[in-house]
Amino acid sequence: MNLVEFIIILTCIQLSHSQLLVVNTWPFVDATRTAGAYLSRHPAATSIDAVVYGCGVCEVEQCDHTVGYGGSPDERGETTLDAMVMDGDTLNVGAVGDLRNIKSAILVARAVLEHTNHTLLAGESATNFAVESLGFVKTSLTTNYSENVWKSWVKNECQPNFWFNVFPDSRKSCGPYSIQKSNTQNPDKMKGPSLYEEQPKSHDTIGMIAIDSKGRISAGTTTNGANHKIPGRVGDSPIMGAGAYADSSVGAAVATGDGDVMMRFLPTFLIVELMRGGASPQVACDAAIERIRLKYPTFQGAVLAVRKDFQVAAATWGFNPFTYTQYNFTSGSPYTVKVYPKSD
Repeated sequence: MNLVEFIIILTCIQLSHSQLLVVNTWPFVDATRTAGAYLSRHPAATSIDAVVYGCGVCEVEQCDHTVGYGGSPDERGETTLDAMVMDGDTLNVGAVGDLRNIKSAILVARAVLEHTNHTLLAGESATNFAVESLGFVKTSLTTNYSENVWKSWVKNECQPNFWFNVFPDSRKSCGPYSIQKSNTQNPDKMKGPSLYEEQPKSHDTIGMIAIDSKGRISAGTTTNGANHKIPGRVGDSPIMGAGAYADSSVGAAVATGDGDVMMRFLPTFLIVELMRGGASPQVACDAAIERIRLKYPTFQGAVLAVRKDFQVAAATWGFNPFTYTQYNFTSGSPYTVKVYPKSD
């Protein structure tokens, strides 16, 4: 091989790598590395492959105990999972919520995407879908770690929790609770002690965005939700436009944080639409966070966005800092970026 041929081959490799992207919330570097390496080594790989394999690593590794089995027990001590995959080419979505006794929520979400006309399956019926149609085996998602977290919470009179205006007083004791007709507690859901504020690791979702060699953009999420949530709760992660949104003609965004608050604002849909209108990813991210902050100044959350021209940006409130991870296709390794809240 002469020098000219070598330069041509090297240039082609660099160009192909410049057309790929993987980025995700939090310093979950193994997930980033897996997704990036798969795209890099398999020319026919899709962005959906990358997102599913990357998020799947976090489910196995139980990233921060906020993804996968063995973390974030609900009030009964059970771990349940939410996940979503969105195809930016077709705008099709596959998602699962309140998935029980199945370890890989992201694989079940992909099956909903690729084998049904539905968008979201939830609860025990989602588990039955995984078992009867996909061949998954039911298994307990409880571990010694999650059981101890739950027992400590019960010992602490179930503090903090997600109830208000109930009897007995949810600020002082465990349930079961009954609904009070009189408004004796402050009805503002964001007043007083926040479970999210008191337990910062209560809500770390992995949200991942990938762009493959054909320019197809996909986004996905997977999480075990909020610690000590009321059984049956489904967060923002499996909701399109809330936990994630992707449109290959524009870009994509993912979110992490106080899901019950953030989903009211559809921040990832807002970001993509702002970018569609000409806003930069940074301006769009800042606008989405600011819209939430103005209504809920004590919330904790972050958004991460990618435009189709590979520009990446993030914004946060309440996390100091918020960290995201991106894959460097030239060096073959992930790197982290810290983002800090903007001052008032």
